[in-house]
Amino acid sequence: MTATTDFRPRLWSAGDWNAFFGFGTNILVNMLVLTGLLRFVLKMPEALVFGRILPAMGLMMCLSTFYYAYLAYRLARRTGRNDVCALPSGISVPHMFIVTFVIMLPVALKTNDPVQGWEAGLVWVFFQSFILMIGGFIAPYVRKITPRAALLGTLAGVSITFISMRPALEMYQTPVIGLTCFAIIMVNWLGGFKYPKGIPAGLVAIAVGMLVAWGSNLAGLNYGGLSLKGVGDAFANFGFYVPLPAVNHVFSGFHYLAVILVTAIPFGVYDLVEAMDNVESAEAGGDPFPTTRVLTADGVVSLIGCLMGNPFINAVYIGHPGWKAMGGRIGYSAAVGIMVIVLSWFGIISLLLAVVPVVAISPILLYIGMLIGAQAFQTTPKAHAPAVVLALTPHLAAWCQTLMDGALGVAGTSAAALGFDKLAGVGVLYPGLATMGGGAILTGLVLAGTTACIIDKNFVKASVFAGSGAVLTFFGFMHGAAVGIAVSPTLAIAYAIVAVFLYSLSRYPALAPALTGHDEILEATPAE
Repeated sequence: MTATTDFRPRLWSAGDWNAFFGFGTNILVNMLVLTGLLRFVLKMPEALVFGRILPAMGLMMCLSTFYYAYLAYRLARRTGRNDVCALPSGISVPHMFIVTFVIMLPVALKTNDPVQGWEAGLVWVFFQSFILMIGGFIAPYVRKITPRAALLGTLAGVSITFISMRPALEMYQTPVIGLTCFAIIMVNWLGGFKYPKGIPAGLVAIAVGMLVAWGSNLAGLNYGGLSLKGVGDAFANFGFYVPLPAVNHVFSGFHYLAVILVTAIPFGVYDLVEAMDNVESAEAGGDPFPTTRVLTADGVVSLIGCLMGNPFINAVYIGHPGWKAMGGRIGYSAAVGIMVIVLSWFGIISLLLAVVPVVAISPILLYIGMLIGAQAFQTTPKAHAPAVVLALTPHLAAWCQTLMDGALGVAGTSAAALGFDKLAGVGVLYPGLATMGGGAILTGLVLAGTTACIIDKNFVKASVFAGSGAVLTFFGFMHGAAVGIAVSPTLAIAYAIVAVFLYSLSRYPALAPALTGHDEILEATPAE
């Protein structure tokens, strides 16, 4: 369709209902988890949580979702299309845990004052915001030279591990609700089955989950872990709260700057790569958005939220292909922004947590993870499939290490205390997990980028990716727990050796015929 200046895209379509309930429940889950971290881990007073932090967070997320709806409207009008889907955005989930456990909790414990922990979190976001805004002008060049298999492969690694696995495990802990709701979603979003009067599958799943949970409660089984007492207690947090400036609190946290920059810099890089991945994912789905504007917008709205009291950074979310596949267009994004304002400014979040079983929402997150993982294979060259698989491995290592550290911590011990040799004796190579999983998103990108270029016989470009891995590893952005100098020197040298080897191959083209056998192997495998 040819675009004209008279074309006016539809602001709302029937599929926006599906995307609204799907994405809205995703956002709701994150808000509920975030509220739990603030109240029960950081021990912050309810006046601070419901009166300052959540209203500021709601403002930030509303600005973000409205802006991305606007970008989608501009793209739809310019191209004359009504199938453009807005980028999903919200609180960065990995950062939500990092800023809680690495920044705010240690400060709160050291000072015995959760307010100082909050102030440290505000400073962390303050610096992250500027890293995003500056990086927005560099990211398009990085994206231009990076193979799609690398960008989408490392994204698939995040989706399979940190997005899909927890919801899947929650479903199997409470299968009566989890598997039932999963089937309700699957037959609609993948099978094309339509529910009566066009009722969105996400709403049907939540309604059925609530019905089963409360029905089992009455029967004494209590599948969803809900109670009438919990509902009654939730009403105590009702009220009307608007965000208030917190500039003085931001600057009060600057004396924690040395601790904060150790994580702010590498996670700023993480944000840049993740946003590039998600913009690439949207373009693979037919919706090309400007990378610089996306990253700059994340930085600006995060800075606004920070100055109003929100210690969590905004990010473009993984999942654009999923929301588009279920019919999401422009309106769902703005509608979620309005929803967030209502939830955060009126203290409704605790009530929702008391009446909706989280396991009824988990299947939606698993579905999104499925689509992202599938897209990495479906929209990249077939020959690059090995590169996609390799991109998954650092995320699997990071996920396994996270589970191990959590389990051992509960038991009051650690991998080092148990002994790496003993763990190796039962097949757990913990140092390998820690090394490979450090900076997983960058590691996956470098490994997949190098591999894709090798597959394409572009050994010079492959050498550049391996060389970048050497630099990033030397300074701790990859394979390290923190940024520094000579963080993993041996591994950095290994990457440098690989880079030199690959570059040397480009100088001897006569060797190339001996390195083309992968094509015949890949083609012969299915027939065998």
